[in-house]
Amino acid sequence: MHRPFMGTRRDFLVAACAALFPQVRPTKNGLSPVPALTPIRFHEIAHQAGIDFVLENNPTPRKHMIETMSGGVAAFDYNNDGLTDIFFTNGASIPSLEKDSPKFFNRLYRNNGGMRFSDVTSEAGLAGAGYSMGAAAADYNNDGHTDLFVAGVYRNILYRNLGNGKFEDVTGAAGIKSDKWSVAAGWFDYDNDGWLDLFVVNYAHWTPDFDRYCGDRDRNLRVYCHPKYFEGLPNTLYRNRRDGTFEDVTAKSGIAAHIGRGMSVAFADYDNDGLRDVFVTNDNMPNFLFRNRGDGTFEEVALQAGVALTNNGLPIASMGTDFRDYDNDGLPDLNFTALAGETFPLFKNLGKGLFQDVTHQSRLAALSTARSGWGNGLFDFNNDGWKDLFTANSDVNDLIELFQSAHYKQPNSLFANLGNGTFQDVSAESGLSLARAHRGCAFADFDNDGKIDIAVSALGEPAELWQNVSSDANHWLILKLIGTRSNRDGIGAVIRFGNQWNQVTTAVGYASSSPQTVHFGTGTVEKIERIEVCWPSGIVQILRNVATNQVLEVHEPSK
Repeated sequence: MHRPFMGTRRDFLVAACAALFPQVRPTKNGLSPVPALTPIRFHEIAHQAGIDFVLENNPTPRKHMIETMSGGVAAFDYNNDGLTDIFFTNGASIPSLEKDSPKFFNRLYRNNGGMRFSDVTSEAGLAGAGYSMGAAAADYNNDGHTDLFVAGVYRNILYRNLGNGKFEDVTGAAGIKSDKWSVAAGWFDYDNDGWLDLFVVNYAHWTPDFDRYCGDRDRNLRVYCHPKYFEGLPNTLYRNRRDGTFEDVTAKSGIAAHIGRGMSVAFADYDNDGLRDVFVTNDNMPNFLFRNRGDGTFEEVALQAGVALTNNGLPIASMGTDFRDYDNDGLPDLNFTALAGETFPLFKNLGKGLFQDVTHQSRLAALSTARSGWGNGLFDFNNDGWKDLFTANSDVNDLIELFQSAHYKQPNSLFANLGNGTFQDVSAESGLSLARAHRGCAFADFDNDGKIDIAVSALGEPAELWQNVSSDANHWLILKLIGTRSNRDGIGAVIRFGNQWNQVTTAVGYASSSPQTVHFGTGTVEKIERIEVCWPSGIVQILRNVATNQVLEVHEPSK
């Protein structure tokens, strides 16, 4: 059901969402108490699942920066069969930047059910071109089929899903440019017109001619150069014209005025005004938080909001990011990964447009300081009602062990949310033991058992598929929103029941994309009395007496 509202569209959005998601104040002793931590367990099953992808980053003696930054992963249901498929981006030859061998093809694996996958790259038409980096999946033309954008080094590609198992390259016809080194991208509806817009994250000026020597010449040890040697770029914003084409609004929106070395992007309505805002991680430069003004323009407010820098006041190697509520107070918080010694920063949303660096208070500083991370995601892996943190780890320097007491290849990390504002490292007991040069990762319930699994890429080695085999002691609910007045995927919708809050987004982690479905762990709760959905259109929908342990399709009321 929904409530009628008299007033302007923006007044509606602000009033509806503010009423729906007021800030929840923690108790004197912190957050509400939770039961003992439910163990989390994973098994790596990529080989037996039929996934044989190897990320060919094509390392060369000249140590081109692009070689260490590929590896985006996208999880989405491309054929609408109710099973989540997996797409991996791949590298190319250097210096040509062409996929002149099948080993460089991007790959799509169809989920056949039962955790079995088939390589359908050729029949789907997704082998790609150029040196690919990131992926972003969503239904940009509202036809009910999930489309795919692939970011790359001077080669971006927009694929339209034809609905018959095949994709069509519509990059040129859609007005998408390939004039920069793009690393990542994300879909969001910044103007609330019911059509998804595209934000492309750009890194820096680079050509194959770049030949600066970095490292130790005396020992003939050449390493990847520090980002400071690369001049940054503005990001790119495309407005959906609703006819299959896009308008480049980078300049008029104000995005062009801000130069960074972008790595990843995440979206959320952090200030609760009914408009989607944009957070961009920058490599050794202050991060960006673009506040949506609602008039087609954005204001960069990261410094004022407290998320441009960590508490030490210095920029770090910010990588993947997730914009999600970790402490169940109804406000989206920010986490991103970085290199060893920099920690994996966590910023708590205080409301009123402000954030606080709680990396140390949450224990993530001590737990992550020796690790280097790329992909990340805040998901409830044991269905206890609290979002845990997964990070895909590796140093950026493949010769780091010759310079420091650190490791290049690292196991992934899992930090369990204890429900009191702190995290516990459960990586080893969870089974995450493979040390590789991990990069992107995508999160989805690939076997439809209500537990979130993880697909991870690794430079020069087989991709990983981590099946969540935790106990079934806790219950769960997955919502799939289908918009009528909002965009078809419901991206930007916010959902709440009890003290849990989540949002519909596909932009998660480093250069990667996860399904638009929204997962909740419900602990011992078997039936949810009331679920509130605030659609991007402003419609507030109430669901009552919803049974858990199901995937529930929710259609937006038409009026």
